[in-house]
Amino acid sequence: MSFQNKTVFITGASRGIGKAIALRLAKEGANIVIAAKSTEENPKLGGTIFSAAQEIESSGGKALAVQTDIRFEEQIQSAVQQAVEKFGGIDIVINNASAIQLTGTEQTEVKRFDLMHSINIRGTFLVVKNCLPYLKKGNNAHILTLSPPVNLDPKWLGPHVAYTITKYSMSMMAMGWAKEFSKDKIASNALWPCTTIDTAAVRNLLGGEALANMSRTVDVLADAAYFILSKPSEDCTGNTFLDEEVFAEEGITDLSQYSVVPGAKLFRDLFV
Repeated sequence: MSFQNKTVFITGASRGIGKAIALRLAKEGANIVIAAKSTEENPKLGGTIFSAAQEIESSGGKALAVQTDIRFEEQIQSAVQQAVEKFGGIDIVINNASAIQLTGTEQTEVKRFDLMHSINIRGTFLVVKNCLPYLKKGNNAHILTLSPPVNLDPKWLGPHVAYTITKYSMSMMAMGWAKEFSKDKIASNALWPCTTIDTAAVRNLLGGEALANMSRTVDVLADAAYFILSKPSEDCTGNTFLDEEVFAEEGITDLSQYSVVPGAKLFRDLFV
């Protein structure tokens, strides 16, 4: 399935995994809508919607940068409208924006609990709801949500229940949409890495450079997303993919090229 002239709406694409997926699909000819908050660079995080758009256009792709905080439906509606005005429609939605805090119940402040719920669950739902009229008209329409397989073993829930339930909710929405939108031939899948990924969250919140050096690069998820979104929407829907499974289906088992430090022992992801 060609990405030529398809329009991809990606939340949180100013940096990290979202930007990597944007660059990968732009390379294949897709139009990229960068719907994210950052308009001024945070030294700890790096990247803005404008720098991401510039990178895409410098590599020969087409991009639209729209400042969007997905907690506010009017901002989502404005971003969707601008995307449709510039590119004529929306064929793919990638739910990448997410808030994280890996704390136990006592240590989780109400404002952080509310933030994770308003971005991870409510924001993701509202993005899909507002893109849906265009996805129904889209060419090989796909929804891809960055969230883990749902596993109710208490060991996954116990350490950081507030964050975990929001990510599981994203996956449950992805599964629900696969069923709900099957008549419209819109695919809906979730994707999650088997190892930690070298992102600002890993470097700043989880384990610093030591953990980053035991991780894979963002390109592993960009390539996995490419494989999923290349498939016919009727044939590839209702899955909670792990990246290694996606590569295995393509006959690729050697993922050493994605290691931040060649040959380093990799750290398994929190949910795997």
